[in-house]
Order: sequence, then C-alpha cells, then structure tokens
Amino acid sequence: MTPESRQKIHLLLLVLFLIAAIRTGIIFYNRHEDRIAALEAQKKRDLGYSNPDYYVSPKKLYPYDLKSAKQLTQQPVWVREGDHYAYYHYDSATKHVDFAHDAGLLGPIEKLHITDVIASPPPHPGEDRQVMAIFEKNGKSYAVPIGVETDGEYKIYSDDIFFIEDPHDLYKYWPADVWQAIDQHRVKPGMSELQADFAVGMGIPDSGGDNYEKTVRYPNGGKPLAVTFHDGKAADIHPDKPAS
Repeated sequence: MTPESRQKIHLLLLVLFLIAAIRTGIIFYNRHEDRIAALEAQKKRDLGYSNPDYYVSPKKLYPYDLKSAKQLTQQPVWVREGDHYAYYHYDSATKHVDFAHDAGLLGPIEKLHITDVIASPPPHPGEDRQVMAIFEKNGKSYAVPIGVETDGEYKIYSDDIFFIEDPHDLYKYWPADVWQAIDQHRVKPGMSELQADFAVGMGIPDSGGDNYEKTVRYPNGGKPLAVTFHDGKAADIHPDKPAS
C-alpha cells in the first residue's frame, strides 16, 4: 500500500470518526433537552394545572349600578385581600363619609355584613362620586369604596374585593391545620402563597423572583413578615423590617 493510499484511508477514518462523534453528541443533547423539558412540565403540573386551587371558581354578582350592587346586603361577604382596602367612618344620619380620616384597613378574609350601598360625594372637588358599601363593626358604622360613578355610569369592583361565599367552603379541601393557622393569622411552613395571603393579607413580592423561588413581604397589620416560597410553598418565615 502506497503512502498516499494510507493517508487517504486515515483521512476517511478520521471523517467517519468525527461524523460518529457529532451524531453521538446530538443524541445526548436531544436527550438532555427532553429531560429538561419533562422536568419543567412536571413543575408546571405541580404548581399549576394539578393544583386544585386553580379550579375554584367563586361566585360573582357582576353589579352594574346601585340597585344591583345592593345584592351585597343579601349575604355575608369576606375580604379577598386583607390590609389593602381602607374604610372610613360613616354617619348614617347624615349619610356622610369621613374621607379625611381612614378608620383602618379591612383584614384578611374578614367577614362583613353589608347593610347598604350608596353613592357618596367624592373626597375632593372634581373627582368621581364614590360607590360605598356600608357595614357595622363594633357597634359603629363604616364605609368602604367599591367603585365610582361618573355622569350616571357606574364602575363597581366589589367582585374583586369580596367573596360572597365562605372561603372555608370554597377551599374546604385544605388541611385543618392550615385553616387553623389562617384563622389565627399566622403563616406556617408549607403554606401556598394564596394560603399565606388569606392568613396575613396583602403581600409585595421582591423584584427578581420567579414562580419557583421568591420572597414576599407582608405589612401584616404593622407586624411586617418576610416569607420565601420555594416551589410554591412557604420555606422561610421571619419578621421583616418596617417599610421605609
């Protein structure tokens, strides 16, 4: 065999080896990508589609004017997001809402009995009239804004503010110890973000987090709390610094 023939055979073997190596690399890469995709799909199933919370569909009233909004008086309501909505003193004799001083914030899944729904003059001249839900608390009357009225047109957001069904019934499949912690307004390890919201109210996520790892800070009625969620479950819970 001539040196030229040997060189050609060596080159051919080298080419065949490189082709085989490339094909092997492609196979391993595709298998790796398939495994990553399967893991991501499993995480989505674990956090989303397999989560029964996503299938709870609370009833809504869809109010469009004062008359339809008065449906709120026909059953108790429960606050969807605590420590978010301010309420005000209300003088039932004069039908005056004291917008100058708020009386507090509605608490996490606080139960209210709405006694009336009214359209009130706005807090400041030139603003829209306020649609107010009236309720009693500790023997006093209060009003909380649930919408606005402009030139006879109403925008009412009560379906976003209140449940009209008891959350204990809506989420009755949650374990008893979880509901006990919620009713005691405390967050315990393993809680979902929704359960933590029910327990201590509105939370503000830190920037840079994602669905699998994030920290949420809760004002918690003046007792700030930081909760880190891992894969949708509360993993680290500790007191937080007050907001500056």
